Amino acid sequence: MSNLKQLAQSLGLSITTVSRALDGYPDVSPATRERVREAAALTGYRPNASARRLRKQRAELVAVTLPSDPGHIGPPHFLDMLSGCAEHLATAGLNLVIAPVPRGESELDMCRRFVDGQRVDAMLLVRTKRRDERVEFLQARSIPFVTNGRTESVVPHPYLDGDGFAGFQAASLRFHAEGHRRIAHIAGPQDYYFAHVRRMGWQAAMEESGLSTELCAEGAPTEQGGYLAALELLRHPRRPTAIVCATDEMAIGALRALREIKGGETISIVGHDDLPTGAFASPPLSTMRMAGENLGRSFASLLLRAIAGEPSEELQELHPIEFVDRESHRRAPPNA
Repeated sequence: MSNLKQLAQSLGLSITTVSRALDGYPDVSPATRERVREAAALTGYRPNASARRLRKQRAELVAVTLPSDPGHIGPPHFLDMLSGCAEHLATAGLNLVIAPVPRGESELDMCRRFVDGQRVDAMLLVRTKRRDERVEFLQARSIPFVTNGRTESVVPHPYLDGDGFAGFQAASLRFHAEGHRRIAHIAGPQDYYFAHVRRMGWQAAMEESGLSTELCAEGAPTEQGGYLAALELLRHPRRPTAIVCATDEMAIGALRALREIKGGETISIVGHDDLPTGAFASPPLSTMRMAGENLGRSFASLLLRAIAGEPSEELQELHPIEFVDRESHRRAPPNA
């Protein structure tokens, strides 16, 4: 389809309505905006970018900042979600820019640069902290944004998240039901919201089962962090028979530690994020993940609705957690 008029005729809408729908104006209903975007994507229609920018005075860019190390932009599971997000944003004429944070700079510095330089129309934030300065900054500047993860902000903001508390509580109770009585947790840094609620879920399960909460070690949310935390737990006089890890990366590091000790192959372990590498670990890693189809599309849809001015309270999605069972948790617990 070559022009706006043909697209409007095919939908039975006016040219003005279709144009405003593609530009995300709030006076067009969310259902109509979505219908127009899907029709545009299906037919291959693309608005004239130069005319659109001139009319809207918009950058037509959405930025997401990601922490980076040499040769690594992460966390890796976000990249898959952002790929689907970018595809959906493109149907609304917005391009997603992934901005690795240079060493020596903070994500807040990057947010300031994008916003103060008027380089972006909106932002996506990942791996939120309980008190997140990026969220506070964007709220103060009235810049549309959505977070992948919640915060403890008293001002509501749009988010997409998994129910880490319920997921880690259920994983720990499942180990208990299978006969484990020394169930450990490898936690991420507690200033991160995801790490805090996952630890609280494990702790709630221990208290519910009448078990000790002393088998907990904290580390960086990396393979190295998980490896070192696992070694700490394995030095305990009554070492764990099962370990629930805050992330798959930490679980993969913990698996290495288990391979280095006698009897390590008897210790069950589970992670979270369903990284592709987990399926090829030794043994294949049991894990958890946020339930839902095309979470990247959901992330993008929330942002488009935020740009259109919908209330933050209506732009909050909390998804259940589902298990992905492989071999690493199927080890029979010793008599404890």
